[in-house]
Amino acid sequence: MRERRQRRGHDASFPRHGSAGPLVRPYTVTGGRTRPAEAGLDMISIVVATRERVDWSALEPEHAAILRLCERPVSVAELSAQLDLPMTVVKVLLGDLIADGDVLARAPMPASDPPHMSVLQAVLDGIRRL
Repeated sequence: MRERRQRRGHDASFPRHGSAGPLVRPYTVTGGRTRPAEAGLDMISIVVATRERVDWSALEPEHAAILRLCERPVSVAELSAQLDLPMTVVKVLLGDLIADGDVLARAPMPASDPPHMSVLQAVLDGIRRL
């Protein structure tokens, strides 16, 4: 556990402020890293936990929170909002979990066929008539 924290540059002694939880700057959460190890994550990438049982004691609190939220597929943007962390921080933390094999990520499914221009024009004409 200590080796994992040192590898990522985390300090387990986060200052706490009552029930508000840990008060740390985002760069502290990521150990000063600003780019994820896993390239290709964007705000609409879908992530999901790959394992049902995880050694929770070996995880940083932020990693554990992400894994709990990833029990069902969720977007990076949704994780960022639920964790109240900047998206770049969430991407770095997700990169750690992907590298460890705890999380899978994929791009969202593309739309099958874009609408035809005539359909869009009809919608626009209908809106103008309102």
